[in-house]
Amino acid sequence: MNTPASLTGLGPVTDYYRLFDDVAGADLDAWNAARSFEADCLPVINDYWERAETPRPLVNRMAELGLFNDGLSVGGRAAFSPLAAGLVMMEVARIDGSMGSIIAVQAGLVMRAIDEYGSEEQKAAYLEDLATGRKLGSFGLTEPDHGSDVVSLETSAVRDGDDWVLNGQKRWIGFGATGDVTIIWARTEDGGVAGFLVDQDTPGYSAEVITGKACLRAIDQSLITLTDCRVPDSARIPGVSSFKDVSKVLSATRSSVAWMALGHGIACYEAAAEHAANRIQFGKPLAHFQLIQQRLSDMLIKVTTMALHCRRIADLDAAGTLTPEMASMAKVNNTRLAREVAADARDMLGGSGILLENHVIRHMVDMETLHTYEGTDAIQSLIIGRTITGKSAFV
Repeated sequence: MNTPASLTGLGPVTDYYRLFDDVAGADLDAWNAARSFEADCLPVINDYWERAETPRPLVNRMAELGLFNDGLSVGGRAAFSPLAAGLVMMEVARIDGSMGSIIAVQAGLVMRAIDEYGSEEQKAAYLEDLATGRKLGSFGLTEPDHGSDVVSLETSAVRDGDDWVLNGQKRWIGFGATGDVTIIWARTEDGGVAGFLVDQDTPGYSAEVITGKACLRAIDQSLITLTDCRVPDSARIPGVSSFKDVSKVLSATRSSVAWMALGHGIACYEAAAEHAANRIQFGKPLAHFQLIQQRLSDMLIKVTTMALHCRRIADLDAAGTLTPEMASMAKVNNTRLAREVAADARDMLGGSGILLENHVIRHMVDMETLHTYEGTDAIQSLIIGRTITGKSAFV
């Protein structure tokens, strides 16, 4: 079986419980395609990351490898199974977090929303171009005053004849200023929620890239301002009527974040293990010292725990029994543990740990974003708490 090298034991033992030994067929093909992206990405990603520039050639390469097939069947391409989708997200995040986030936005949010709720005309107009990377999409949900409580969104959509007029602001929107089309989520006059496919050159749509980010620097986020932005009724996504519909899309990406955190954790653990094997101190490799072995053991235990959560939610998803609350638990657990693994790896590399050339610091700071987006640690914990107690603590 052509299992990707990161889990074979050829380097540090990573898949300690052999959770992925049975991956085969189309799932293995997808995993290997994601693994092959390392040769394109890793030699150049630090330069893009340091310049805070989105590497469009790498986006196109991910499209060529079919990595935007997250649960979707577009243009005759086979949809990934939940396991394949997870392994792709894990492997790409192990290479770079910004690239993983691009898949999460392009496929997990934008393409999924269109595929799930769009009209046949909308699917024909956008999905193939998004799947091939010819167009970049963005998902305009969060607002300057509404992050965790996005259900309270204030962006308005008012019907005017055959058109809709959009007003409001969106913040932290991936590709909101540098993409091609944005799904704008807005409150309608009847109190419902609607989504609109808005081409970014539409009059009344303006956006600026948010500068000064210290993480996920190879994907840009934007502040979008909508001022009497007029779109035809055909731009409205017809299958959405409430925030519950939007939540279905968000729940799927929550599982992806758990897989991405696992990828970051693997990258940091493997870097620490390689450093320990090769760094000579006091006349012998660091790996000979008890303290280093204990720390590596602790890191591997955390990586294995993350992998257990991921494999289980993939199996539940495939069986149709995964709940949003289960995805919340996986997201909380994995982002917490990945942050700990990354911090340990940075410390074990000493001064070398802060250099981009050793990659750990990039993963460490990128994990801060994963810990926050798609629902903060506190919000996900309260979702789990609600299932335990039957009481909502959000208000």
